[in-house]
Amino acid sequence: MAVILRSIVFNVAFYLNLLVYFVLALPTFAMSRHGIIGMATSWGRTNLWLLRVICGLKVEVRGRENIPPGAVIVAAKHQSAWETFALLSLFADPAFILKRELLWLPVFGWYARRAEMIPVDRSGQPGVMEALAGRVRGALDAGRQIIIFPEGTRRAAGAPPRYKFGVAQLYRQSGAACLPVALNSGLFWPRRSFLRLPGTVVVEVLPVIPPGFDRAEFYRAMQARIEEATARLVEEGRRELAARGIAPPVADDGDDAD
Repeated sequence: MAVILRSIVFNVAFYLNLLVYFVLALPTFAMSRHGIIGMATSWGRTNLWLLRVICGLKVEVRGRENIPPGAVIVAAKHQSAWETFALLSLFADPAFILKRELLWLPVFGWYARRAEMIPVDRSGQPGVMEALAGRVRGALDAGRQIIIFPEGTRRAAGAPPRYKFGVAQLYRQSGAACLPVALNSGLFWPRRSFLRLPGTVVVEVLPVIPPGFDRAEFYRAMQARIEEATARLVEEGRRELAARGIAPPVADDGDDAD
């Protein structure tokens, strides 16, 4: 019962916090993109504070020393909405690759455009990957960190992986290094659930994959590294939940259309 009540309180606080930051960020429309990215990072840190204070959910980041300065492609595991704000604070000038429909949303879409996030057209039309690669190269040339979720959507913690090949194409066409990131957020912020479970979300930044590998070789190495680390972190998280007497969420094979 305590978990349910705390989750309800957090969700109310989360959306109130979002509304407050929407208002506070209005002056950033007169600034460079760094203004809105700074506000978004502050918003993400506030959410992490709310999770810790209300729900008892902490975060541990391992492997910070593996984050290179400047431009890099960040290939992160995607299990919940948690990483869409929590990863912001790890990077100096992040640019998320997100589906273009999100840019059509009122308010959120305006801020995403102002932050120069990178939209992707998932219709499969000819030229889509070339257009995306061009935007990615431009952001990398500006020294930004490109955050991409290689599976394209959220996958429950423990679900079989379904990686897309697009990240390998971007890696090869951009000539940039790739930074793999594993995590276990889906155990504590389950998708399709309002529950926010107590414990510790662990994010593990893995060693950089340097440029120069062919697409197939890179794809295999990236997936293997992320999945091996994620499996270890998920098992660690399950043990923590079990020690608290909390049943972990059940993995399923379905995708989220996000």
